[in-house]
Amino acid sequence: MAKEIKKIAVLTSGGDSPGMNAAIRSVVRTCAYLEIECVAIYRGYQGMIEGDFKPMNARSVNNIINKGGTILKSARCLEFRTPEGRKKAHDQLVKAGVDAFVVIGGNGSFTGAMIFNNEFDFPVMGIPGTIDNDIIGTSYTIGFDTAINTVVEVIDKIRDTASSHNRLFFIEVMGRDVGHIALNAGVGAGAEEILIPEQNLGLERLLDSLKRSKKSGKSSSIVIVAEGDKIGKNVFELKDYVEEHLPIYDVRVSVLGHMQRGGNPTCFDRVLASRMGVKAVEALLEGKTNYMVGIRDNDLILTPISEAIKGHTPVDEELIRVSDIMTT
Repeated sequence: MAKEIKKIAVLTSGGDSPGMNAAIRSVVRTCAYLEIECVAIYRGYQGMIEGDFKPMNARSVNNIINKGGTILKSARCLEFRTPEGRKKAHDQLVKAGVDAFVVIGGNGSFTGAMIFNNEFDFPVMGIPGTIDNDIIGTSYTIGFDTAINTVVEVIDKIRDTASSHNRLFFIEVMGRDVGHIALNAGVGAGAEEILIPEQNLGLERLLDSLKRSKKSGKSSSIVIVAEGDKIGKNVFELKDYVEEHLPIYDVRVSVLGHMQRGGNPTCFDRVLASRMGVKAVEALLEGKTNYMVGIRDNDLILTPISEAIKGHTPVDEELIRVSDIMTT
């Protein structure tokens, strides 16, 4: 028999992503609408262990849907990886009368929730909040759309100076394990080459591509490099290699870094987060647990967390083909 849910907690964990606040708002207001108590857990699992809880109502989340980051803060928590740490967290939840929690985060956050559920049979639900879009069970994660729009906007600005000075720019974007940001932003910004972890194109192909660009009359070029690209040790090594073998290019490097995590979420991310928050609360009240809310073909779906954390989503092969055609 499913446990009756009267009080739900919500927390954000791992790296922040634009749209997390919209998801928090959705969970809190869905609880208010369904007359369920809601508490916020500050600083992720660390706050859960320390009992850093605060009651929330519909007015507690006014004017946050448009803000990036997370009002609940986020923190890495090594202690939660231990049985002793998770026992402390469970004791705090029981003490506060919490019956279930919603965690907004990525693979690491979901793994912690799954282990916690297995140990204490405590209802949990995940909402995918990560700019990398790398979680199985959803076509889009909260923050991905905002991140790629941020990257495209920056690339557009860099292209202005690249054209003015006949320069080649290597622009490194986030994507240690997957190339979703690089591929989508690269196509959207009209990059001359896109380097992603899933494809080891090799240094020779990169040189050939740059030579073709120069021969076709292009006076400047933009190469998007995912941080996990396998061609070189890092983007600066690529710069040195190109300068050595193609001295005709004046090469510059721009590492976008954490600016990709910031900024106001796009409308797409706000709507997605709002839909996922409602689904997460309703699923818990239906007796479901240990699932992640996802979206596929514009329908919200539930995927067991154990499946969601198995590896990473593959890049879109059709988009790779489009990229190859566009860089001709």
